[in-house]
Amino acid sequence: MEKDTLVFQLIKKEYERQLHGIELIASENFVSNQVLEAMGSCLTNKYAEGLPGRRYYGGCQVVDEVEQLAIDRIKKLFNAEWVNVQPHSGAQANAAVMLAVLKPGDTFLGLDLSHGGHLSHGSPVNSSGILYRPVAYTLNPDTEQVDYDKLEEIALRERPKLIIAGASAYSRDWDYERMRQVAEKVGALLMADIAHPAGLIARGLLNHPFPYCHIVTTTTHKTLRGPRGGLVMMGKDFENPWGLTTPKGEIKMMSQVLDMAVFPGIQGGPLEHVIAAKAVSFGEALSDSYLEYIKQVKKNAAMMAQCFIDKGYKVVSNGTDNHSMLIDLRTKFPEITGKMVENVLVRADITLNKNMVPFDSRTPFTTSGVRVGTPAITTRGVKEDIIGQVVELIDEVIMHIEDEKVIGRVREKVNAIMNGYPLFAY
Repeated sequence: MEKDTLVFQLIKKEYERQLHGIELIASENFVSNQVLEAMGSCLTNKYAEGLPGRRYYGGCQVVDEVEQLAIDRIKKLFNAEWVNVQPHSGAQANAAVMLAVLKPGDTFLGLDLSHGGHLSHGSPVNSSGILYRPVAYTLNPDTEQVDYDKLEEIALRERPKLIIAGASAYSRDWDYERMRQVAEKVGALLMADIAHPAGLIARGLLNHPFPYCHIVTTTTHKTLRGPRGGLVMMGKDFENPWGLTTPKGEIKMMSQVLDMAVFPGIQGGPLEHVIAAKAVSFGEALSDSYLEYIKQVKKNAAMMAQCFIDKGYKVVSNGTDNHSMLIDLRTKFPEITGKMVENVLVRADITLNKNMVPFDSRTPFTTSGVRVGTPAITTRGVKEDIIGQVVELIDEVIMHIEDEKVIGRVREKVNAIMNGYPLFAY
């Protein structure tokens, strides 16, 4: 069989882009060689609809062991009683939970997308906003942090069946205990989507959603530093609250409802090669070296936020508790949009993404801000001493946003800095 040279040339080109640039997208990371090896393994050949020990195909005895290993490791990492590791993404994990606990038209409460929420928490173009009735809570305009009093007020008025704690662009920790109190008042289930801070939560650096949240979802490819995928967890299983049924009768426990919501509810056969890579990354996340890594992620983020503030930028909520931050450009550069900054920094081999900021005056396609995160550069071995240089280079490009000579000069500096850091340093 002839080698597909074109595809592998493009893969090499992408490898060079990653190797020579500074990666600051908060939802991206670099996986280890053994995670890559598992993803590229012969497990991709095996169909395995169902759960370990309960498959619809023969020959699953080995992948049963692989998937069970992933389950056991993530249970240990998060102190969870039940886990489903099959969701292909965080959005699909969220869709499975909603399918399990909501009926079409039911009301749920999530963080407003323009205030840092996620597409799958009620956007009108997402199934969560099409099939169900989303209502939103927002940030306090003074603190730019979640307004829990307002959240409670909205919940008491709207009586949601599900409340979601979680975001795609929020730099502060969550008060899960307070949100559970609100959920109890209105008879709602509480779900945490910890896709972004999962690694920090797992190793005790942020508040843990258990025991306050009934259900927790996450991705595996951000701070957990695994392959692209998702999962659903519960700290403790509990009785199915609404008596959802199957053709064979009532389902007694929520774990059964959630398992069926994943398969056959929203997807077919699981990606066992990706689940194997999840198992590898979960094992890595249990290690001492990962603990040192995730501590450094948080240190780097705190340093980066302070460096932006020192340069005259507005950091939303005036700092960060986790791995990421939002930069509101309007204070320093009122005429420059997030889209402009994203595009010009790409030419300097620095990658971040445009992002809405709270009370944004621009559209999601232009935005007044950018989102920045430290998981990927920390994986490469970058520590606080380099962070100031990175912010300096970003500021230099923005200040000379139309000067190609400056952009080229910064690109050379970026490449020189990253030349000393391998893609995976831990």
